Amino acid sequence: MGSHRLAFPLLGLAFLSLVLGIWSGLVRVGWPWPSLTPDFWLAHGPLMVSGFVGTLIAVERAVAIGRRWGYAAPALTAAGALVLVAVPLWLGPLLIVLGSAVLAALFGVILRRQPNPSTVAMLLGAATWVVGNLLWLSSYPDLDVDAVVLWWMAFVVLIIAGERLELSRVLRLPRGADVAFLLLADAFVVGAAWAAFDLGAGSVLSGMALLGLSAWLLRFDIARIQIRQKELSRFIAAALLPGYAWLGLGGLFLAVSALAPFPLVYDAMLHAVFLGFVISMIFAHALIIFPAVLGLPLPYRRWFYGHLLLLHAGLALRIVGDVVTSEPLRQWGALLNGVALVWFLVDTGIAVRQGRAEALSTPA
Repeated sequence: MGSHRLAFPLLGLAFLSLVLGIWSGLVRVGWPWPSLTPDFWLAHGPLMVSGFVGTLIAVERAVAIGRRWGYAAPALTAAGALVLVAVPLWLGPLLIVLGSAVLAALFGVILRRQPNPSTVAMLLGAATWVVGNLLWLSSYPDLDVDAVVLWWMAFVVLIIAGERLELSRVLRLPRGADVAFLLLADAFVVGAAWAAFDLGAGSVLSGMALLGLSAWLLRFDIARIQIRQKELSRFIAAALLPGYAWLGLGGLFLAVSALAPFPLVYDAMLHAVFLGFVISMIFAHALIIFPAVLGLPLPYRRWFYGHLLLLHAGLALRIVGDVVTSEPLRQWGALLNGVALVWFLVDTGIAVRQGRAEALSTPA
């Protein structure tokens, strides 16, 4: 019970970062909403990547490891995100750097316990988050997108894909599949480092690696079997498979971004990966992770498809807006994505409440 009590407030801070991230993102895309600070829109990326996703991953890993020091990771990243909004100074990025370093240490513990390709990939992902955060801190208050974002992207992609590799091992992967996965992961990181010296070549290499990871997941992930099952298993697969497709599209946009095929190609790439892939993964994994982290039931409900479909519809609208350079389409797509994320929080809260009521009404 102690671990669950620690997880509750930390998850609450992660969700607060999500709400603030949605708000700042809508301001950034042009909605005439009030800003909490003059530079509120600049906090959008850090709030979403570090304040929400990073804290979420850190809470889950801290609970899984069961060591009290591990909770410093989500506590530091959540505090850093909120400080970033309240006091736009270097303290927020510094706290996030420290939190990401603790998370990397957590994955080091996991690797010692379970030395396999999936934990290697996840430790590599955690290390790239530390690198990205250090680059961000060194350039603060400016966010050098080209230098930082590829490292942040490596963090979320490698940790999530590493988790999927771990789960897919039950299918007895063919010989060499693990090696191919790690080569693609390494190629993305090499591309991120290369981009500091040659943005075009680094982007091509990282983009092709994302395309390869997308193809690997679509070919080997257990979701291709789960989609033929029912209820919870089918919903999880229905969230995962489109997410893998968005990852591939994001990789394609990244690979051709140096050619500037349309002015907003980088925006399309970022949101295909961070919204289409990462948020789809969160929608899918929430039904498994939240009960383990919170110690509360989270039963599957058919109406979960509502926030999932709205996420993809809004993202498609936004990317079409990016391609044709239409500000109204981009703004409405962003708004629909924001609604989908809030809807997800509401759906999750309702399902948890119903699950608790059902558990209490069931005879022992």
